[in-house]
Amino acid sequence: MREIQLRDAKSGLSALVDDAVGGEPAIITRHGKREAVILSYQEWQRLSQVPSFGRLLMAAPLAPDDLPPRDTTPLRQTEF
Repeated sequence: MREIQLRDAKSGLSALVDDAVGGEPAIITRHGKREAVILSYQEWQRLSQVPSFGRLLMAAPLAPDDLPPRDTTPLRQTEF
């Protein structure tokens, strides 16, 4: 992924969009600091539809017998 300064991105925005649609996203920097990424709408949609880890766990086809039994031993006593 290439990096481009903000002032150069402003002057060549159309080319940046064409490159992003063609599969080449770009990082836009301001004062040497990474500030934004330009990528195709299709790629953004793909990335934004990734489910959270919690949703993945909830969707897992697990039966109650698939999980190990819970440890019921009492907690150990500690002294400070």
